[in-house]
Amino acid sequence: MSLSTEETARRRTLAEGAGYDALREGFRWPGAARANMAEQVCDSWAAREPGRPAILDMRAGGAPEVVSYGALQALSRRVEAWFRAQGVKRGDRVGVLLSQSPLCAAAHIAAWRMGAISVPLFKLFKHDALESRLGDSGARVVVSDDEGAGMLAPFGLSVVTEAGLPQDGATEPAADTGPEDPAIIIYTSGTTGKPKGALHGHRVLTGHLPGVEMSHDLLGQPGDVLWTPADWAWIGGLFDVLMPGLYLGVPVVAARIPRFEISECLRICQQAAVRNVFFPPTALRMLKSEGAELPGLRSVASGGEPLGAEMLAWGRKAFGVEINEFYGQTECNMVASSCGALFPARPGCIGKPAPGFHIAVIDEDGKETDGEGDVAIRRGADSMLLEYWQKPQETAEKFRGDWLVTGDRGTWEDGYLRFVGREDDVITSAGYRIGPTEIEDCLMTHPAVATVGVVGKPCPLRTELVKAYVVRRQGVEVSASELQAWVKERLATYSYPREIAFLDALPMTVTGKVIRKELKAIAAAERTAEAAGEVS
Repeated sequence: MSLSTEETARRRTLAEGAGYDALREGFRWPGAARANMAEQVCDSWAAREPGRPAILDMRAGGAPEVVSYGALQALSRRVEAWFRAQGVKRGDRVGVLLSQSPLCAAAHIAAWRMGAISVPLFKLFKHDALESRLGDSGARVVVSDDEGAGMLAPFGLSVVTEAGLPQDGATEPAADTGPEDPAIIIYTSGTTGKPKGALHGHRVLTGHLPGVEMSHDLLGQPGDVLWTPADWAWIGGLFDVLMPGLYLGVPVVAARIPRFEISECLRICQQAAVRNVFFPPTALRMLKSEGAELPGLRSVASGGEPLGAEMLAWGRKAFGVEINEFYGQTECNMVASSCGALFPARPGCIGKPAPGFHIAVIDEDGKETDGEGDVAIRRGADSMLLEYWQKPQETAEKFRGDWLVTGDRGTWEDGYLRFVGREDDVITSAGYRIGPTEIEDCLMTHPAVATVGVVGKPCPLRTELVKAYVVRRQGVEVSASELQAWVKERLATYSYPREIAFLDALPMTVTGKVIRKELKAIAAAERTAEAAGEVS
């Protein structure tokens, strides 16, 4: 075993050869007094193996350019020197407006090394979205590229691109930070209100490792190479892929594509010899619709929306491995996962709690229940937020006693967590509580359906009726009655969609989730118009 392999194995949180129950029972969070993510993901590797590949840079569209840990550290030191020249001090916020690239990783590392707080920003944000996040966080300086500098011009900030960095890097030692010291503010997607900044400490990376390793069948095996099409501005790209990969010594591919294209995906995986990939559900559906196959992968992870049995079966055929679903949110991520290396997947269920996380389904009084309830995570997990940035009331409202309440509804099924739906997405119809996810999964098994969103539409008789908004596959026709019959034959008779509308596209967040809030608004407007017609 080489030194590199020994070090990678030492860093893994999940021991080889142990069963799931043993891993759960034997796991303890490190509890170290000192923690600095710059050291964890870069500096420690650069000191021992500076030539070890850290990032495979494919932004130019050609063969990957290897960026070593030594080169990544040098780039981050140049960013740090610029931060210090701008007067950035410990606790100051710095923006990072970059897509997948070595500079994106280096900017976060530079901030963490000096005890500053990084704020990831998405390149597809418009003026108002940037203004709200920059204003709320109080970021005065931003690392970006030429395109980003133009986007930031109206805000009067200090902006630097790679060309503007000093040639000589900083030499100061890393700040003496602990696991609870602030490191990063990640803004929620804002699908249920104005985005809030989830402030995380230097322990957040440690908190992601058990779930990330599970979702990739014990990530850190010899030959592993990790990639996701998800942008590194989001927690899914930054802490489900980039930073855990760097920590474990697994090369991470930087290949952000402006929009997901199957041909580019196949090219990236082939040229970079990708073995481990995180595909958001939307990307999986696109791959499935085109009949794409990706042999040679060792692990495929997915999260953000539950996958149905039909998608999991397709994944086994297309990839030759089980798709491992995982669960979490910006406030407390990677808390549960499937793991084909440890236990079989169960369609319709997310998986099992990752080691270190106590997940419960609780009632309104904060007591655990065997039935349907609110999915919650007990305080003490390392990936849990410190607070919502400068929002003490909203922080307090996120908790119910010792439980962080996710806002999702779920149930337990033989130790597996079954996702029912967002608390505000559950449909109440004729006395039944109906989760939209199961209906969406069922409709997605129909060969004519490309994607679907299900919501409750106001109904004077039933309180709400189930309404499905369907995007058909290109060139395929199907009627509403056919789809209704499809669901009736497969699910409970009370849960079939009593109304179906066909759309060209569904409203989506930038991370590829269906925005049910907008579909609900459409359904409510339809009901208002119908009521007006009834009155007239």
